[in-house]
Amino acid sequence: MHRLLLKKYTMIKNIISLALLLVAVFLAFKHGWESLNYKKHPESLKMMSDLGLSESMVPLFGGITLLIGVLLLIPKTFFLGNVLNAISIIIIMALAIKSGNFKMAFMEIPFLVLPLIMIWLKYPFVKAAVTA
Repeated sequence: MHRLLLKKYTMIKNIISLALLLVAVFLAFKHGWESLNYKKHPESLKMMSDLGLSESMVPLFGGITLLIGVLLLIPKTFFLGNVLNAISIIIIMALAIKSGNFKMAFMEIPFLVLPLIMIWLKYPFVKAAVTA
C-alpha cells in the first residue's frame, strides 16, 4: 500500500515537473529567438532599452537565453540551467527597479519562482528511467 502511494506521488511529481520543464524551455527558446532577431521583434529591443541596455547587448541576452533552454533539456545540466535562468531573471528585475519600472519587476516574480520550483522537483522521470 505504501509503495503504491509512493509511486502515485512520484508519477504526479514527474508530470508536474515535465509540464514546468516544457513551459520553461518554450519560454527560453521564444525569448531567446526574439532577442536574437530583435529587428523583426522590436518589442524585445524596446524592453531592453527600457532597462538601460544597449542594442548590442540584446543578441547577447538572446544567446544566453537560448543556452539556458538547452541546458534545461539535459538532465546533467538541468540544475545549472535553472540557476542561470533565476540569475537572468534577477538581473532583469534589478535593471527594471533601477530604471523605475516596478511593474516589470513585479511581473517577473512568477518567472523567478519557476526555476526554483523546478530545482526542488528535480528533472522528471530520471530515476524511473534509470531503475527500469
